[in-house]
Amino acid sequence: MADTQAAVTGQETPGAPETAEQPEKQPRSVRVVLLALMIAMMLAMLDNMIVGTAMPTIVGELGGLEHLSWVVTGYTLATAAATPIWGKLGDMYGRKGAFMTSIVIFLIGSALSGMAQNMGELIGFRAVQGLGAGGLMVGVMAIIGDLIPPRERGKYQGMMAGVMALAMIGGPLVGGTITDNWGWRWAFYINLPLGVIALAAISAVLHLPKKRNKTRIDYLGAGLLTLGITSIVLVTTWGGSEYAWTSARIMELIAIGVVALVGFVFWQTKAAEPVLPLHIFRSRNFTLMSIIGFIVGFVMFGATLFLPLYQQSVQGASATNSGLLLLPMLGAMLVTSMVAGRVTTNTGRYKIFPLVGGVLLAVGLYLLSTMDTGTTRFTSGLDMAVVGLGMGCLMQITMLVAQNSVQMKDMGVASSSTTLFRTLGSSFGVAIMGAVFNDRVKHVMSERGGAMAAKATEKSASLDAASLAKLPAPVREAYQQAVSAGTHSAFLLGAVIAVAVLVAAVFVKEVPLKSGPAVDEETAPIQLAEAV
Repeated sequence: MADTQAAVTGQETPGAPETAEQPEKQPRSVRVVLLALMIAMMLAMLDNMIVGTAMPTIVGELGGLEHLSWVVTGYTLATAAATPIWGKLGDMYGRKGAFMTSIVIFLIGSALSGMAQNMGELIGFRAVQGLGAGGLMVGVMAIIGDLIPPRERGKYQGMMAGVMALAMIGGPLVGGTITDNWGWRWAFYINLPLGVIALAAISAVLHLPKKRNKTRIDYLGAGLLTLGITSIVLVTTWGGSEYAWTSARIMELIAIGVVALVGFVFWQTKAAEPVLPLHIFRSRNFTLMSIIGFIVGFVMFGATLFLPLYQQSVQGASATNSGLLLLPMLGAMLVTSMVAGRVTTNTGRYKIFPLVGGVLLAVGLYLLSTMDTGTTRFTSGLDMAVVGLGMGCLMQITMLVAQNSVQMKDMGVASSSTTLFRTLGSSFGVAIMGAVFNDRVKHVMSERGGAMAAKATEKSASLDAASLAKLPAPVREAYQQAVSAGTHSAFLLGAVIAVAVLVAAVFVKEVPLKSGPAVDEETAPIQLAEAV
C-alpha cells in the first residue's frame, strides 16, 4: 500500500511493511488517476459519435456537402497514423508527458474545430484533433499497464467496457441534445472541460519514472508507417464508394501502401530505435492477440454500423431508439467483460475466454444473418446479446494478454500496436462488409422493385428515414427486403471471419499473468501498483 502511494503521488513513504491485516484497497490517488484515464478514454471514443449526429447541421451552416466524408476521414487517418508513434514516444521519453501532450493537442484541435468558418478549416482542424486522439487510447492502456500488474488488471476491465458501452449508446443521444440546444460547435467545445479535468488530475497525482533516451526518433520508419497506414485507410474508405475497387486510383493506393509497408518492415530491422520493434511479434501470444484484435474490430464496427440501419429500415425504429436497441449487445458485453476480468484476476487463467468468445461471436453473427423482415425486436435483441457476450470475452483480454507478452520497455508499442490492429480491422470491416451489403441491396432492389426501386438506391444503398418515407409502398417494401438480404450477407461474412478468432485462440499459450508490481527493467525499481 505504501509503495503504491509513493509511486503514484511521487512521495516517498518510509517503512510500513505490508501485513496480512492491511486492507486490499487501492489508494485514493490511484482511483483518481484511473478516473482521469477513463475520462480521456471517453473523449477518444465519444467524439466521432457526437460529431456524426451533428453532421447535418454542420453542412447546413458551413456548406461543402461534397467534402463531408473528409470530416470523418481526416480524423480517422490522423488517428491511425499517429497511434504507433505515440506508443513509441511514451516508451522512449516517458508515458505521462506523451499522454498529456496528446490530450493538449486533442483539446487544441477540438477548440479550433468549434471555431471553424468553412468546411476546409473544419477538415484541417479535425486532423489536428485526430493526431491527439491517436495518443489517448494508447496512453490509457499503457499507463494502466504501468500502474496495475497483469494479474490485477482484470478488475478494471468492467470499467473500460462500461466506458465503451456508454460512449456507443450515449454518443448519438448527447450529440443530438447538444446540437439541438447549444449548436453544433458545442459538439467540439464539450471536450474542453472534460479534457482539462483529466489533465489536472493526471498532472497532480500521476508520477511515473522519467526516461531519458539519447537515441533519435526513427523519422524514416514513422514516415513509411504513416504512408502505409494512410494508403490502407484511404483504400478502405474510398473503395466501392468514391472510386470503383478496380479503378486506377485504388490500385495506386494499394501499390503505395504495399511498397511503404514492405519498406517499413525492412527498415525496422536496421533502425537503432525502431518505431515498431519487430521482436515483439516473436511472442506467439502477442501475434495471436493482434490477429484477434483485428478481427474483433472488423466484426464489431460492422455490427454497430448495420444493426441500426436494419432496425430503422426494417423494424421501423427511430434514429434515437435504434441506438437504445443496441443495449442487449452492449449490456451483455459489459457484464461478460466484468466477469472475465474477475475470473482472470482470481485464477490467473484467461485462455478460456478467447475460445468461448470466438464461439459466441461466430454463433451470434450467424444468428444475426438469419434476420428478415419478420424478425421481432425481441429476437434480434437476443441475437445481439450473443454477439455482446462474445465481444465481452475478447475486448479487454486481447490487450491484457498482449501487454503480458512483452517487457515493460515495450509496453507503449504493444498497446499502440494492439490498438492499431483493431483500428485497421474496423476500417476493413466497414469497407468490406459495406461493399457486400451495398452490392446485395442494389441487386435485390433491381430484381424485386424494378427500375424505380433501382433508381432509389442508385447513389447509396442506405436511405434515411425521411427518404424511406417518401418512397411508394411497393418500393419501400422492396427496399426492406433488400436491406434484410444485405444484412444477411454482411453478417454471414462476419460469422465466417469470426471463426478465425476461435482458430487463433486454440494456439494461445496460457503464460501465467505477472502478479508482481509493474517494473521497467531499464529504470530504477519502483512499485507502481499494489501487489496482492
